[in-house]
Order: sequence, then C-alpha cells, then structure tokens
Amino acid sequence: MQALITPSVANRTHGHRFVLIALSLFTSIACRSSLLLAIAMICSVFFSLQYSPDHVAGPGGDTDPSEITFPGCSCVAASCLPGTCSCLHHGENYHHSCLKQVGQQGDYSRPVFECNAMCRCGELCQNRVVQRGLQFRLEVFKTAKKGWGLRTLDFIPNGRFVCEYAGEILAFSEACRRIELQTPSDSNYIIAVKEHLYQGQIIETFVDPTYVGNVGRFLNHSCEPNLVMTPVRIGSMVPKLALFAANDICAGEELSYDYSGRSHNSPAIQRDQKGPDQGGELKKPCYCGAKLCAGFLPYDSSLTGPTSQMITSGEGVAR
Repeated sequence: MQALITPSVANRTHGHRFVLIALSLFTSIACRSSLLLAIAMICSVFFSLQYSPDHVAGPGGDTDPSEITFPGCSCVAASCLPGTCSCLHHGENYHHSCLKQVGQQGDYSRPVFECNAMCRCGELCQNRVVQRGLQFRLEVFKTAKKGWGLRTLDFIPNGRFVCEYAGEILAFSEACRRIELQTPSDSNYIIAVKEHLYQGQIIETFVDPTYVGNVGRFLNHSCEPNLVMTPVRIGSMVPKLALFAANDICAGEELSYDYSGRSHNSPAIQRDQKGPDQGGELKKPCYCGAKLCAGFLPYDSSLTGPTSQMITSGEGVAR
C-alpha cells in the first residue's frame, strides 16, 4: 500500500501544508492514478522531489533494491510462526503489528526479515508489516526553526510502524562526492547506516532522498526522539530503513528520530554537550528543544572531507 500527498482540506489556502492519506481510502483505479500524478506534481513544485515510496537504484549501487533475491518460506499456514518459518530464523519480529524490539534493553538488535513475494504464506501473515505501507495519517508542515517537519494526525501506539526513509541507494564513492559538493547552507539528507555483524563485519547502506524519496525525508532530528530506525529486509539484502514508534505518540505530535542511530536516549544518560570543536564549523545547531539536547546535530566524519557537510538525514536546519 502506498501513500498519497494531497492538499489538506482544512488548509487549502496554505500551500506548504499537506496530508498523507492511505491509498486504501480510494477505490477507483482512475482516482489512484490521478492522485499519484498529483503527488509527483506537488513534490516537484514545492520540494524539487520525485516522490517514491521505495528505494531506487542510484549511481554506483551494486544491487537493485527492487529485485527479490531471497527465497520464500514454504509455510502453508495463513500466518508464519517461529521455529517453522525460515523468515523467522532469528525469532518473532512483530506482536499485533508492533515491533517486539522496541523498548527492550540491550546493546544489539537482532535482524528483521519479513516474508516476501516468494513466500507461500498469505498477505495477512503477521510477518508482513513494513511492506503494507503507511497506516497512519501524516502531515508535512513548516516548523519555526527546523525547516519542514512531519507530524502525525493520529494516535500511534508504541512499536507500530510509521514510515520508511526511502531514497536513492548510493555507492560509498557517490555519497562522498555528493557531500563534497554541498555548501554550508544546503540541507543534507544523506544517511549512512552501518550494521555490525557478529564476525566483526560491517554492512553499510547509503541512502539519499534529496532528489528521489518519500515522506521520511521530512523527519527532523531529536535528542529525545519518538521514533526508532530499524533496518528491515524484505526479499533483498538492501534494507528498508523502517521507523517505528519508540513510545505512544499523540495526534498532532511532531515525529523525529536520532540521526546518530541510537535507539533511545535514556534521561539517566547525560548527552554529549561538546561544542562545535569536534567537527569544527561543519557542526550545525540542534533545535529539537529536548531537556538533554546536545546542542548540535550528530556529526559523522567518516564520509566528509575538509569542505564537506556532516552525514545526517531529514531537514535539520532551516532552508
């Protein structure tokens, strides 16, 4: 299921506000096509963005993210169960559509593999969550200091899937090249996800929704976020960067996640209050407003040169 961007009925006079509406609300195929066209037009005019609900192959990418390379499970039941399903080799992923890892303590999170198009189980299998797309109404809005932001119009229970962070899948060299071309006033959307394996290996995924992406592009950073990002694989080693509710989220609340990759920011843990010395002038101020705000957006120098911007995602700073 995909999502549609359409002008908010309550705010038609304000061109910068949009509401995301689940595609299932529309039954006419012709209506769906027209609304998908409207998405492309709105994103192109207001954000210079080609809207795509899924990852697309970018320059230098070794794998087509849309290609199914995993074998499917042979489960004949309507819903798969741990111990019998090959997709649930690492244990059950969801309970009543909620990610089971959210709220659990531990240094590492286990891999999440959903059933895919090659699996014999039904579409109602409990191991199919992220692939069903948006289930809550989301609104893109203009913030006071952070540029564009994203908020929910519905109550979202803890652990529920909210949206993906989708964009172009880049090679390491292309990610570095794009960052080197950025100026201090540019908003940076490139995110580098590093997954550490037991054998000491690291899987790196570089996603850039600057030109091609989805609603996740508008998520801002927070030092005390209400979303957690989890790599979820559905038929391919290229992970979907899925964002789940880290706690119950009220209607009207802005959605955010920690650009540094931390799942939670415990109030008992003191945040890094270092100034811009580490990273120099590349560090940008954080306007999340959290009690334990670090003062600056997370900085990752692994892909940056002397004149580069930091690797983060979302808006971060006003445009």
